[in-house]
Amino acid sequence: MIAARNIQAKRFKGKSATNSAMGPRQVKTHGQLHSTASSYLEQAMEQLNFAARAHERILKVARTLADLAGSESIRPDDILEAIQFRSLDRKLFA
Repeated sequence: MIAARNIQAKRFKGKSATNSAMGPRQVKTHGQLHSTASSYLEQAMEQLNFAARAHERILKVARTLADLAGSESIRPDDILEAIQFRSLDRKLFA
């Protein structure tokens, strides 16, 4: 977990920003997806009727999962896990 925070500190050049605090432009810059991961996300958006806001939140969570794994890019498994978390939120707080 400390390693993931160090990755984020380096990414945001020492500012106290984290992945959860990223704005839309930063999400686009730091949320590069493998083509398979992109397909998974687009399918989830359509099939689960997620709002556009959920798209950004899923990317932020997936970026954090990739950081925890030490990956520079967001992998398909990171997207799938972030989608599961979002689906769980929906069920619990709907």
